[in-house]
Amino acid sequence: MRRYRKDEPRDDLEHWPFDNKTSDYVIVQGNPVASGRIDYVSPDGTARLGVWRCTEGVFDCNELGDELQTILQGRLILTLEGQAPIECIPGDSIFTRKGQRVRWDIRETVVKLFHTSNLDVRG
Repeated sequence: MRRYRKDEPRDDLEHWPFDNKTSDYVIVQGNPVASGRIDYVSPDGTARLGVWRCTEGVFDCNELGDELQTILQGRLILTLEGQAPIECIPGDSIFTRKGQRVRWDIRETVVKLFHTSNLDVRG
């Protein structure tokens, strides 16, 4: 069992560059820097759980799987293609679907817990 708390240290997060071609990241404003940690991967590789942190900035990307995300720290505005923007603060949970185009407008450095399923497995 692992407990996730909003105020726990995050010294073990690794730099995650915005270079995944499938995600098709486009930096729109600022210089956001992402880092993360994968805590679990399913035996078949189609699901994972972890922690992600990103500094202020705006970027667009494609979701690689169906993802439930809970904001632990920070503030952001998420816009899913074709939908109204929503503000997310600590304690909020959001669900995005595989293939959705999402705009991340990070106003204060964000830390989120995520569980992603329905990932494509590369052989």
